[in-house]
Amino acid sequence: MQALQQAYPHAHVELWTTDQHRLGLKPIVRRAWGRRGQRPHAVVQHRYQWCSLYAFVHPPSGRTIWLLRPTVSIAAFNLALAEFAQAVGAGADKQLLLVLDGAGWHVSPQVQVPVGLHLYFLPPYSPELQPAERLWPLTNEPLANRHFRDLEALQDVQIQRCLTLQTMPRIIRAHTNFHWWPQIA
Repeated sequence: MQALQQAYPHAHVELWTTDQHRLGLKPIVRRAWGRRGQRPHAVVQHRYQWCSLYAFVHPPSGRTIWLLRPTVSIAAFNLALAEFAQAVGAGADKQLLLVLDGAGWHVSPQVQVPVGLHLYFLPPYSPELQPAERLWPLTNEPLANRHFRDLEALQDVQIQRCLTLQTMPRIIRAHTNFHWWPQIA
């Protein structure tokens, strides 16, 4: 990050992180409370249709950008990067260092990195270093132990959850702002 600040001395520099999460009609089953001696009921139906939730998070502030996409791919990742860069104002005056894992669609030479965005890859097999990984239990909360008639119904619930999480920066910060994460704005 210091190298980026030295390379762009007149620009504002921020450190963000991103990850993707697969959501689908295969149910998320969690423990549930029930009366003593009775089993709790959760209606689920195993189906295999998926979509992907892209999360961009700024851990020190708890700011988030959420994108719901049909899949993960190089093309989808390129679109997500472009939308993210535009949403946060990346450019000559604002440089962003984006921390991400080494997924194939992240490291491909076909990835088009927008102006003002710089990618920093975590070491392989180190999800514990990725703050955005900690967002998935929060996003899964309204989906657990539920049955959705189709992917559109699930997406509607997920969109509402992401909008709610955007209004909760303290919760996001508590889950993603690791003690060793740089605290520069």
